[in-house]
Amino acid sequence: MIKKSRLPSRLIVAFALGTLITEVSAAPLVVATEGVYPPFSYVDDSGQLSGFDTDIARALCREMERECELRQVAWSELIPEMEAGRVDFTVASMAKTDERARRVDFTDYYYRSHSTFAGDPSRFSDVSPQALAGFRLATGRDTIQAEFLQNHYPNSEIILTDDLPQTLELLKSGKADLALSDTINLLDFLQQPESIQFDYIGEPLQAEELHSKAHIAVRKGEDKLLRDLNEALEDIRLDGSYERINRKYFPFSIY
Repeated sequence: MIKKSRLPSRLIVAFALGTLITEVSAAPLVVATEGVYPPFSYVDDSGQLSGFDTDIARALCREMERECELRQVAWSELIPEMEAGRVDFTVASMAKTDERARRVDFTDYYYRSHSTFAGDPSRFSDVSPQALAGFRLATGRDTIQAEFLQNHYPNSEIILTDDLPQTLELLKSGKADLALSDTINLLDFLQQPESIQFDYIGEPLQAEELHSKAHIAVRKGEDKLLRDLNEALEDIRLDGSYERINRKYFPFSIY
């Protein structure tokens, strides 16, 4: 009698586990961005998330050969959403700080920026703490700019907002005298026809704590994803994808 060939039970289990692992690994990655910081992230006329950050996120997902779901999340909820397991990683122009690094992991930087004041150049040229004593300075809460103003401009009124659009609205409405943000983030606002009276005020600030690098934040413990993202970042830099995205949004390199 010829016996039918049978796989050992341990191999059957291994194959089953392999199938499960493949299915799990193929689950879409949830990627968060703010959607309110043009040209980095914004909702376009068709209702889709667009911008430098979102294009970088899509390029990284293609490089990793992973399906990704882009999700708009408010700045204050980016890290909590990762901690809750609802977001895998965040591409949202986030600077690495000691406090944030205790809660999430960070990739290598994907762009660099300085910070500059914006306002009416007919009113301001000197942005030293002494010159701005008594003036209203607006910036986003929980940012390196907010910490800088609170530490170095004790005699100014510091107005903290939820996001950049709120900061700029205070400037436009006259409820703030100056706005402080990333030099690059201010570019889109300053190029708009309705912002003709505003410009950069002074040179980019030279304080070390404001020489920020933007990183991708990854949920704690996702070591493989962190490695994959760093490898993908290097790959899109080498194959020209990063440069093409950079030129789409900026007239200069931001790397």
